[in-house]
Amino acid sequence: MTAATRGPVLVVGAGLLGASVGLRLRALGVDVRLQDPSRTAVALARDVGAGRPCAPDDDEPALVVVAAPPDVTAQVVRDELDRHPAAVVTDVASVKGHVLAELRASGAALDRYVGSHPMAGRERSGPSAAVPDLFLGRPWVIAAAAESSPEAALVVRELAVDLGAVPLTMDADEHDAAVAAVSHVPQVVSSLVAARLTDVEGDALGLAGQGLRDVTRIAASDPELWTSILAANSAAVLPVLVALRADLDDVIAALAEADVADGPETVGPGALVTIARAIARGNDGVARIPGKHGGAQRAYDEVAVLVPDEPGALARLLTDVGDADVNLEDLRLEHAAGRPVGMAVISVLPAAVAHLEAELTARGWRLVV
Repeated sequence: MTAATRGPVLVVGAGLLGASVGLRLRALGVDVRLQDPSRTAVALARDVGAGRPCAPDDDEPALVVVAAPPDVTAQVVRDELDRHPAAVVTDVASVKGHVLAELRASGAALDRYVGSHPMAGRERSGPSAAVPDLFLGRPWVIAAAAESSPEAALVVRELAVDLGAVPLTMDADEHDAAVAAVSHVPQVVSSLVAARLTDVEGDALGLAGQGLRDVTRIAASDPELWTSILAANSAAVLPVLVALRADLDDVIAALAEADVADGPETVGPGALVTIARAIARGNDGVARIPGKHGGAQRAYDEVAVLVPDEPGALARLLTDVGDADVNLEDLRLEHAAGRPVGMAVISVLPAAVAHLEAELTARGWRLVV
């Protein structure tokens, strides 16, 4: 594959995103230079193959990718625009409106600036966690300013395509409202739920199932980074949290009524339906999340299989599913507390369930029914 992105490319910020950009571009033969306040981060990003450190005699970059925390992104972008007057500059910060407003206030040359944001990441951070396929198939928002030149916007779009991402065009405020709902508020909620676990007895935590793990998975995130993100996008996050608080207050009031009632039939009018509606609205929201390959969600049935916790067991199961000529639509793993066994929950089309269950049983797998 030949890259449309013309080098040299300067990546400013050698963390997870910056190093992953460098890894993919280097695999395409693009000259990538690395810059970061941390010399260790630059050296580590170099060692994983994301590019080489900048040198005093380097020629001018054609593109600068700023991968810095949102609270310093605008300053770094402005510095790079001033330092490289012929380069297109983009940033990959998860907040766009705040950055653009600061740049406008500073009088920066916005014709060469195009804000962008890849919707990709990992629980781990730093250049050692970087992978060249981090952006593969992921949305990459291109939030060009009104002042951005069409040529600059095309450069950033070509970058996204070269990295395997799917470019989407949004304005900065639209982007920030969207990520507040689908990323930033979920992070806050996940962290708050996980924080409640610090007061739970150890024996109780032994009862934790996959539901708790699903809800708290993203709670193991970098507090410093997320403080920067939430502060920068506070205008969009705040109204969503206020609405969420109102919903939670309604449920709390309904539960308070149920707590003092003498049986369900004595609960005050409307309390039970308030609880039911809150759960039902959650069903409606889940149904709106895009399904496989970004299309509409499809109805799948699940086949649950006990899998020994030993090397090669899961691989054997997946091989047997393929040998049964059944397409695996999704896979979820659940772990049994205190037992050397787990449960693989395989999602398949409803018409394939009976055939798959028969095939797996014949191959010696124990199903959970």
